Amino acid sequence: MNLSYKKPDLKNVYYDEFLESIQSLNNLTIAITGTTSGTGYVAAQTVASKGARVILLNRKSKRATKSYNDLKKNNPEAELFLVECDLQSFESVRKAAKEVVKLCPKGLDALCNNAGVMALKDIATSDGFDVQMQTNHLSHFLLTKKLMPSLKKAADNNGESRVVNHSSISRFGVKSLEAQYLEKKGGNLGGNGRRMMFFPQARWKRYSQTKLANAAFTASLSEKLNNSNSNIKALVAHPGLSVTDLQHTTIIDGGMGTWMTSQMMKSGQTKEDGAIGIIKCMTDPTLDSGIFVGPGAGKMAMKGPVISFDLEPFYDNQHTKDLLWTKSCEAIGEDFII
Repeated sequence: MNLSYKKPDLKNVYYDEFLESIQSLNNLTIAITGTTSGTGYVAAQTVASKGARVILLNRKSKRATKSYNDLKKNNPEAELFLVECDLQSFESVRKAAKEVVKLCPKGLDALCNNAGVMALKDIATSDGFDVQMQTNHLSHFLLTKKLMPSLKKAADNNGESRVVNHSSISRFGVKSLEAQYLEKKGGNLGGNGRRMMFFPQARWKRYSQTKLANAAFTASLSEKLNNSNSNIKALVAHPGLSVTDLQHTTIIDGGMGTWMTSQMMKSGQTKEDGAIGIIKCMTDPTLDSGIFVGPGAGKMAMKGPVISFDLEPFYDNQHTKDLLWTKSCEAIGEDFII
């Protein structure tokens, strides 16, 4: 099998001007998952360059160490902290959350649940859940729950704090959130069919369920925070079609073909332009809770200037929000009470 894939040579269109518009983030503490490459690395680099204390949550690896060293070299004055966090293990997430709390005596101003995997094989984590759902949503749900006291402390001290989730245009790949994908059924969720377009097969159905879960989590969390008169905001972004290492990882796992990927990504945008959504959600003081940010609101919003828009009815409804919350609490074995 030919696994060679050459990323297209794209140029930033919007990021450089956007970077100049970001205000100082001095005295703010921001935690970001998945910062070894792609949009997470860009987000970490951006907020560090604006003065934020940045907590980098990554699985232990040489890539994690290298990216930390690169960020430190690029931002020698910044306070950067590398915390081991394997999103395929609830135990690791719980340990990581304790470390983050220790690093945030004045509270956590923003948690960016960025890390993700795409169209991987139908396998279970050590906790028994689909590897995509646990990585992309369930572990972030648990992490958010464990860090809520730190987020509340920052909101009390500074007037607000934020939880930012990272969805995708792939949320449109399924019509509704299904309970089975949030249950301990990893390895038994449809197999390894990899067709993406026109009646997507199992790998992509599972991925779409995770990206829909990211959006539904935001809708449910925002509702609960608003009902409790909290100063914590919940927002969600999508990166459009951004050229990152995610495509290469999926190719290696057998979820995408090299030729199709090469052709498709020519119509994409840089990781810098793709990261604007999550960065804006973390830093733009004008955004309200329960807002979606990305390069357009529709199924074909692959690139372009970032806009903000309302959450969409196919997940921002009471049935889906309640399903997401109930099944996620069952999965992590804990109640999440705002």
